[in-house]
Amino acid sequence: MRGLLCSPLPVLLLLLPPWEAQLQSTGPKCRTGPLDLVFVIDSSRSVRPFEFETMRQFLVGLLRGLDVGPNATRVGVIQYSSQVQSVFPLGAFSRHEDMERAIRALVPLAQGTMTGLAIQYAMNVAFSVAEGARPPEARVPRVAVIVTDGRPQDRVAEVAAQARARGIEIYAVGVQRADVGSLRAMASPPLDEHVFLVESFDLIQEFGLQFQGRLCARDFCNGVDHGCEFQCVSEGRSYRCLCPDGRQLQADGKSCNRCREGHVDLVILIDGSKSVRPQNFELVKRFVNQIVDFLDVSPEGTRVGLVQFSSRVRTEFPLGRYGTAAEVKHAVLAVEYMERGTMTGAALRHLAEHSFSEAQGARPRALNVPRVGLVFTDGRSQDDISEWAARVKEEGIVMYAVGVGKAVEEELREIASEPPELHVSYSPDFSTMTHLLDNLKGSICPEEGISAGTELRSPCECESLVEFQGRTLGALDSLTQNLARLSARLEDLENQLARRK
Repeated sequence: MRGLLCSPLPVLLLLLPPWEAQLQSTGPKCRTGPLDLVFVIDSSRSVRPFEFETMRQFLVGLLRGLDVGPNATRVGVIQYSSQVQSVFPLGAFSRHEDMERAIRALVPLAQGTMTGLAIQYAMNVAFSVAEGARPPEARVPRVAVIVTDGRPQDRVAEVAAQARARGIEIYAVGVQRADVGSLRAMASPPLDEHVFLVESFDLIQEFGLQFQGRLCARDFCNGVDHGCEFQCVSEGRSYRCLCPDGRQLQADGKSCNRCREGHVDLVILIDGSKSVRPQNFELVKRFVNQIVDFLDVSPEGTRVGLVQFSSRVRTEFPLGRYGTAAEVKHAVLAVEYMERGTMTGAALRHLAEHSFSEAQGARPRALNVPRVGLVFTDGRSQDDISEWAARVKEEGIVMYAVGVGKAVEEELREIASEPPELHVSYSPDFSTMTHLLDNLKGSICPEEGISAGTELRSPCECESLVEFQGRTLGALDSLTQNLARLSARLEDLENQLARRK
């Protein structure tokens, strides 16, 4: 007998009897390396008693196949309906027997389906150090498995995006009446590996087998000195290295490219107004750090400053403060959300008058280091931007504008340098901003964008003058050719009109 997935999902789940035994390890436990794993279980009234019992047995069978322990996999379980209840936290048990005893004693809550509330609890409480999760600096993977049978009665997309932004990998398992759209909104990418939908609780064991197999697939990376700069992915008895969005794997197969061919002074302005909301502000900070990932941050390379604006403007850190990408990223994560209004004009004035001063860490103009401003905003400015949008560009600052949600296109184009198609980016939602990374990298990255091949040298050196002259003559030659083609086209049109008369 086969149970088929709904057509939008690519994974086929089979009924494999007797299923609880299949989830139990017949040999040595799968050693995944350190892992913090939290199960988020739907115990709403729509889950009937015998279905809940099936889910209970599924959990027991899955746990028996894991290598649990203080230095291995730590497991926590929470259940939810209209409220959230911790069955046991990550730091409670290190033996399978204790976990099974707590799961078998579990009494369903049998109320509503507040899945968003459960995700928020998992993010803020279940994965906290106080509950037994290892601290972020330990870089232990955090995985949440959400099992639900219905449509959430609250919003899940934003809180799930915030959880993913904090580094929690989410698997969404839907049973019977579960809403596919909600599952996809909750799960981590790629969705075909993190979203499962089964026809009944009797078929949930196949997810357990696949999930267990994926945990075991982590073994190879954990067992070798892989040397991957960013992320190692096991593939059978081998592995491959991955790079973050916007960066490419180098020829050594381990390191990720950075902007190393030039020098930039980059100041990023982020909108901290009330309309952004706290969870989206966290996504903006994560996005800023993804930009930092592809820059060669150093006193001699790229310098980065950060300014936040709302009803007032605050320099979070100036260009000259941090000399490494790690220091910049740590400072970005520590930024506190301001809320209140949206005074974009005041922020642009601050950028022009203060952020690129030598006192703030900008390099002297004589060194020809490109000055770049990057503005993030999600709405219409409450003050006039025209004067200072023009002034920053008159100061020689190359401006990029990134709009999200209700950002106003006219304002973005006024802020940005010409041409707008290279300097304006837009995303309808904060959770989907990452697709803008490639565009920004191609523009900001010195080896690919405005400052390709920039060298720190005096503009009065002979080589600089010759290079400038050559570029100018080339541009003039190209302009002359374009004008000649345009003149020929106009003459042809005039002849056509004359013939018609």
